[in-house]
Amino acid sequence: MDAPVERRAFLFSTVLGTAGVVAGAQTLGPDATGKAASAATVGGSRAALVAPQFGLTKFLDPLRIPPTVRPSSGRSRDELTVTMTTVQRRLHSQLPETTLWTYDGHFPGPTIEVRRDRRLRVAWVNELRGTVPVVAVRAPYAVPTPANTPGYRSPDGGLPAGVELIDGVAELPPWNVVHLHGAHTNGGNDGWAHNGISPGDVQLTEYPNRQAACTLWYHDHAMAVTRFNVHAGLAGLYLIRDEEEDRLRLPRGDHEVPLVLADRNLDTDPATGALTGRLLFKFQYQLATGTSAPVTGPFTTVNGVIWPHLDVDARWYRFRVLNAANGRFFRLDLVDEAGVVHNDAVRIVGTDAGLLPAPAAVPAGGLTITPAERVDLLIDFSRFRGQRLRLVNTGASIEPDIMQFRVESRGRSDFFTPPARLSGSYVRLRQGGTVPEDHDEVFVATTLPGVGGRPHPEMWELQEITDPAELPTQFPQEGVIQLTDPAAGRVRTFRKAARLFDETTTVFINRGRWTVWNLIQLGGAPHPMHIHMARFQLLTRWKIADLTAFDLAAGGTSRPLPTPVDGPPIEKHEEGWKDTFNLWAGEWIRVAGRFEGATGQFMYHCHILDHEDEGMMRPFVVHPAEVARFHMHPAGSTHHAAGADHRAGSAAHHPAGGQSGGR
Repeated sequence: MDAPVERRAFLFSTVLGTAGVVAGAQTLGPDATGKAASAATVGGSRAALVAPQFGLTKFLDPLRIPPTVRPSSGRSRDELTVTMTTVQRRLHSQLPETTLWTYDGHFPGPTIEVRRDRRLRVAWVNELRGTVPVVAVRAPYAVPTPANTPGYRSPDGGLPAGVELIDGVAELPPWNVVHLHGAHTNGGNDGWAHNGISPGDVQLTEYPNRQAACTLWYHDHAMAVTRFNVHAGLAGLYLIRDEEEDRLRLPRGDHEVPLVLADRNLDTDPATGALTGRLLFKFQYQLATGTSAPVTGPFTTVNGVIWPHLDVDARWYRFRVLNAANGRFFRLDLVDEAGVVHNDAVRIVGTDAGLLPAPAAVPAGGLTITPAERVDLLIDFSRFRGQRLRLVNTGASIEPDIMQFRVESRGRSDFFTPPARLSGSYVRLRQGGTVPEDHDEVFVATTLPGVGGRPHPEMWELQEITDPAELPTQFPQEGVIQLTDPAAGRVRTFRKAARLFDETTTVFINRGRWTVWNLIQLGGAPHPMHIHMARFQLLTRWKIADLTAFDLAAGGTSRPLPTPVDGPPIEKHEEGWKDTFNLWAGEWIRVAGRFEGATGQFMYHCHILDHEDEGMMRPFVVHPAEVARFHMHPAGSTHHAAGADHRAGSAAHHPAGGQSGGR
């Protein structure tokens, strides 16, 4: 099996424990050539994978378009008030109403549209009532996966063996903090996870919007309960416009459509089996070990509607696509009623943090979008007059359909064609060029469940052991990882500096410094990694072919991990500016960004919300270099200094074992 196919196969595997991947998917078997099954078989040979519709008619309801809010303008800044309220909405016209927590009464929240360099001050008002409108249960893993079936009770109303309510969720009050995902703003405005507010309070934030046109999104980020609050409805899009984007004359107005993708599960009446409309958060786990998988559900929603349709003109459209799911990965294909793929009618023009330099084609096998990622798509419907097309998730073992496009029959004059050149300001980063050799490096490793007997995957902040006297003499040792670094041309030894959010902060970065983040996946579930406050580009993707050197029981490597080899090639759209990068099993990726402008304390984490809430989140600090030299850092910190004067004066401020300076 070649590398790209092997990598894609992880997306379609449903395995828990030491090889755990993404819950709710099945492996697509190879065809006679050994390659993965072709996406062109959607609606054909894959029909057996289609799950029941649980009494709901697909494509019955029109797509809802969240209202667009443009802030009122003042002399020096724009202002906006957004109120969190509890509402009842139907996710499908054949369902009872669902209680939701929303921004301004909409699920998803209104699309906020701003201009570059226009400062926006937002008052996020908490007027939510009641406890979180989600019933949360733990259910043992089984086939079919219980997480992909509605309901959780027996016909008599009791709980089946192994199923239990998650203690404390039913009592969770509205305690919320808004994070503008992808925004370059000071730490005080970033939505620090501990800074939740209660009903009657207001979170005041200011966003400078000093960044290129892009698709951001806002969502709840409250410590330990993000998964429940976002599941209840607290998410929305935020668009930044600029002159470079304006000049492209991309489709606008009714022909620019947000598509916020997610999945949900629903409770049922135990006696009748009828769907009640109540949100169900069904958390699956292995009885023997307690190892869990991310929460997924059988109902795909687009803009808060289950399996909607959209009537479209026979012309080009622009779609701002966001994966707002808790843990669901989507592999997108555009197919017709016969199941034939028409991805050649789709162009990718932007990713998380801005426009691409030129339109990119959808990769062979579909466009994978992981939780929190955004893609900016153009679709040409002029060639499909009178037809019905479907946007599908070809990686799903559940119902693969996402939504339907109904193309008008008549012809239409459309003078738009995708420009050959998009962002003239885009620069592809290269180490030693645009990324200077004098840069900082951060090393982070993700582990499989089971280390130390803990049932969840973990994220370890790593600190290099540079003093030969401190190197262990025997391996494995808990928290010690040896790896072979191709860039350095040698074996490097690291110790775990921290793994939980509230442990000591160890990463300090000077404002204006370029930083390369080394994200290393030691097996198990893929992790969409999000780093706050800056935009980044993917520099390299390496593959560690043999992970057996990592001893799960000991929690360290028994020998150095082998030299990684080049992983799957970086697709053209993956070269764009981003803030979220997926990390597949056995991969070592290097992403680079410059921390300029904003300062403060920020977070980075896995954006599978179950993983984030279970501990895969850590803080880091960005501060002025002039201040950094006076900052007393705790033992074990990894403080990145800049400049000879700072390095010369750092001894008094860095305890033994601390690091300073770029590689």
